[in-house]
Amino acid sequence: MSKDNDVSSTVIRLDKWLWAARLFKTRAIAKQAVETGKVQSAGNKLKPGRDVNLGMQLEVRQGWDERTIVVKGLSEHRRGAPEAALLYEETTESIEKRTQLAEQRRMHAQLQQPIAKPDKKDRRLRTQMKHYAE
Repeated sequence: MSKDNDVSSTVIRLDKWLWAARLFKTRAIAKQAVETGKVQSAGNKLKPGRDVNLGMQLEVRQGWDERTIVVKGLSEHRRGAPEAALLYEETTESIEKRTQLAEQRRMHAQLQQPIAKPDKKDRRLRTQMKHYAE
C-alpha cells in the first residue's frame, strides 16, 4: 500500500477527524465531547466511532461557541492549522450567529462593570448605610 492514502476509500472515526481538524486539542477530549453530546449531526447524538463522510454537516459546541460545519476533506493525521482549516467549512449562518452572540456577551460584560471607583463621599454613605442597617 502506498504512503498516500486514497481519500475516497479512507474510513475515519469522528473523534479522530475532529482531532485532525484541530477542533479539539487531544483525541481524548474530542471523544469526550462526542460522548457528552457536544458534537451532533442533524440534531442526533453521535458516537466517537462513527465514520465521517464528505459533505457531512456537524454541529460542534465548544465553550460558548456553537459552530455548524461541513466536512470538506478527510484526514487521520494532525497537521498544521492551515491544512486543518481545509478539512471543513463553517456555514455563513453559523459565523453570523457566533459573532452576534459574542457581541452580546461583550456588551453584557461591559454593563456589569462599575462605571467608576467610589469616591470618598460614596464610601461614607455606604458606611452610614451599613451602620443604619445594624
